Amino acid sequence: MAMNTEVLVIGGGITGLAVAFELARSGRRVALYEARRIGAMASGATLGGIRQSGRHPAELPLARAAVGLWGELEGRLGAPTGYRRTGNLRLARSAAEAATILRMVRAQRALGLEIDYLADPKDIGALAPGLGNGVLAASFCPSDGQAEPTAVLTAYVKALRRLGVAIHEAEPARTVVVERGRVNGIETGGGRVAAPNVVLAAGIDSNRLLAPLGLAVPLAIPEVVGFRTLPRPPRLGPVIGVANAEIAFRQQTDGSFRVTGAAAGDAVAGRPRGPRLGALARLLDAFSALLPEAADVPLAESWIGFLDQTPDALPVIEACDEPRGLVLAFGFSGHGFALGPIVGRLVAEMVAGRSPELSVEAFRRDRFGRQGFPAGVTLHG
Repeated sequence: MAMNTEVLVIGGGITGLAVAFELARSGRRVALYEARRIGAMASGATLGGIRQSGRHPAELPLARAAVGLWGELEGRLGAPTGYRRTGNLRLARSAAEAATILRMVRAQRALGLEIDYLADPKDIGALAPGLGNGVLAASFCPSDGQAEPTAVLTAYVKALRRLGVAIHEAEPARTVVVERGRVNGIETGGGRVAAPNVVLAAGIDSNRLLAPLGLAVPLAIPEVVGFRTLPRPPRLGPVIGVANAEIAFRQQTDGSFRVTGAAAGDAVAGRPRGPRLGALARLLDAFSALLPEAADVPLAESWIGFLDQTPDALPVIEACDEPRGLVLAFGFSGHGFALGPIVGRLVAEMVAGRSPELSVEAFRRDRFGRQGFPAGVTLHG
């Protein structure tokens, strides 16, 4: 079969969209395949935080570069994203949580991030009016921010269509075709699609496609529950999280509150579990405790999402030695939304056979020989 597409991207979350965008902008012929619909998994269920604070040291350089790209993303995509640099507050509700946050602040300041430790609840309340009385301390990173997930995904899709990228929704990739040690396309329900390069950004579906190739990444698939309220007058600026990551929330540009939290305390390796109304009730209780004035705001919608979580909560970003032509970009563990623009750029460089501008050595698969389950879910973006 003639190869009239140069790169096939599997996955329609922000990672796949950003990769396809960067490749198409560089003149590559690209097609994208999504098993469900664009943003159906983590990218649609995300809080929408654009966060550097609280990142693992290996991931912090990517997050800092991503923040720079978010500031220019609307112009590059030609459509609104809702991006705002409003800061991120991570709250402590006990002495133990305060100590955890203080250690994080000291470590990240040593790495060059502008982040402060707030020990006076009055200073915290000035940044986020209406918080409950149980907050003892917080970290604040003023260069963190937020964006609107639906707007971002829509902007990417429109830009991809203008660039001539073929987007196939509800058409899952069944297998990655390999011949003589090199990728030669994919098989879908509609038949074979030939191309010499495949980017696997399929989230929870990635191991299903890797297994026939003799490759695998240890993944758990924890649930995340979220909800959105009806709008209220704008009052809350920063993205709010807590030290143990059980809840995060923000007020969207339309005035509604968007809230996410882990649906269960454990992660189930390799398979998703069903929705849990109890998890939604616990999330509502936690939200009401942290922001009492919003306790009676009616819900507009709620959802359950699934995360592709690695043992160390860091992604896999790697150009495979075998098969050649396969690049992996998944396992973002609930905090990949903010990294989308920079990962798109790095992966496009890897597809082109160049060394990426930022090191991705920490995100190779071979690190998992020394790791175990599970890592904690992080939900800020």
